[in-house]
Amino acid sequence: MNLKVKKLSSLEKLFLHEEPVEACSLVESVLRGEKYSFQIAYYIDPEEVAVAQYLRVEASAAPGMKVKLSSVGVVPSEMPTYPKTDDDYLTKRPGLFPDPLLELVDGNIKLLPGQWRSIWVEAEFAEEARIQDGTVTIRFLHEDGMELAEVHHEIHLIDRVLPKQTLIHTGWFHYDCLSTHYGVEPLSEQHWTLIERYMKMATEYGMNMILTPLFTPPLDTKIGGDRPTVQLVQVSVDDEGRYSFDFQRLRRFVDMALRVGMEYFEMSHLFTQWGATAAPKIMAEVAGEEKAIFGWETDASGEEYRKFLDTLLPQLTSALEEWGIKERCYFHISDEPNLEQLDSYRRACEIMKPHLQGYKMLDALSDYEFYESGLIKNPIPSNDHIEPFLAAKVPNLWTYYCCAQHIKVSNRFMSMPSRRNRIIATQLYKYDIAGFLHWGYNFWYTQFSIQAIDPYAVTDAGCAFPSGDAFLVYPGRDGSPVASIRLEVFREALYDLRAMKLLESLTSKEFVMSIIEEGTDEPITFSEYPRNEQYIVDMRNRINREIEERLGTAASIM
Repeated sequence: MNLKVKKLSSLEKLFLHEEPVEACSLVESVLRGEKYSFQIAYYIDPEEVAVAQYLRVEASAAPGMKVKLSSVGVVPSEMPTYPKTDDDYLTKRPGLFPDPLLELVDGNIKLLPGQWRSIWVEAEFAEEARIQDGTVTIRFLHEDGMELAEVHHEIHLIDRVLPKQTLIHTGWFHYDCLSTHYGVEPLSEQHWTLIERYMKMATEYGMNMILTPLFTPPLDTKIGGDRPTVQLVQVSVDDEGRYSFDFQRLRRFVDMALRVGMEYFEMSHLFTQWGATAAPKIMAEVAGEEKAIFGWETDASGEEYRKFLDTLLPQLTSALEEWGIKERCYFHISDEPNLEQLDSYRRACEIMKPHLQGYKMLDALSDYEFYESGLIKNPIPSNDHIEPFLAAKVPNLWTYYCCAQHIKVSNRFMSMPSRRNRIIATQLYKYDIAGFLHWGYNFWYTQFSIQAIDPYAVTDAGCAFPSGDAFLVYPGRDGSPVASIRLEVFREALYDLRAMKLLESLTSKEFVMSIIEEGTDEPITFSEYPRNEQYIVDMRNRINREIEERLGTAASIM
């Protein structure tokens, strides 16, 4: 049996009926604390094998190395992108796209004649490893034990720990999607277990801030519609109309988040999306009955909701300060308001700000006037609307992208090349971006949260957003999250950013930028950057070599 195999970079995406043409070489080295990924594509000619078969795949590595293998699965996309966009896509046609990284069943993979498939290889040097170079070996075996192919890959270890990530990164966690998909009651013990597993994976991939559902987050919900209730703050209303609050669930959530490695908390929006015109859904116990006391029908600036916030916020902030996390907490007002909603947003600010002195308030918005007018000190403009904020030298500037950022800028759609995902490291570094936000860690509904979907079958929120915008993880059958190529590649971007910071500490920012912009046609911006995979590989190799050279020089001096 003549099994064809090809070693590929993690920046490649392999389509079933296209023989891969290597777009780039592989990164040569890794720092301690960094996972290293690559792929092995495999293929059998249908003239040799007529029906699907199973092959066993085995991995071995040098002492002090750990290797994990996953099968790159494919998922359908009816809507890979918008009709009008740029040309930097792998394809704009609907079809099957490589994305979920599936656990091997008993070490086996399925061999489908005439189809190119791939194995994702993730290698890591153990903390105590004392080797300088380690070789990973992958063997493909027939069911009778005969070896069909063997692939070797050597990785060089630089003896320096990758520095701690300084970028604040949040991917919005949709708690109701977990309870809906797995069929468990919101905030039941089963739900808490699921939340912890998915939150732990988020931290492993560089997310260090968690959306905290004080009340059901008013995000991507049809106006007048509803999402399942996930509310950490328990509210009671007495016969006199006075509010009281129980923060025990919130404390449990905070303790869990800190335990799995989260560092920052973003309090869910206290006004509705797209303009702060209404209150989020808030459930309370009234005369022994659980009922909604605020929602779409509530005027956001009305007297009763103002009274509610005036009572809540002092008690909430007192609890956060008692728990010692005040400096880690950020508050939201409303997501993505536009200029037509400036007045309603201003009224919401006027309600909240007196109670949040000393707290950071941030929102995703792209109209510079919100910042210029002083309404928000920590704006989060999209990466295609960030230029006025950069020109104004807004301190501690964040950025984000979502479905609308599909022309020229970095993004993570399945139809985009992975380099377009990873290139963002150069931009975050150059412009000293303090934080990155994305709305879809695990949004498994159709647009406006109208209907639940199977993420393995529907990847575009019901033909609403280009596939890949709404979620980065898939639901595992056992209640564990399943990672995606896009999640892996974004983590590689975060590794790049941390390596850039390390080299800067050994040299200067100007030196690092000279490497980043070496050989580019024009300076790096959020919309202008090299559009080839080899650029990223060469840049990272050069950064790693410069780090190692300076560490060696420092050691020789000592």
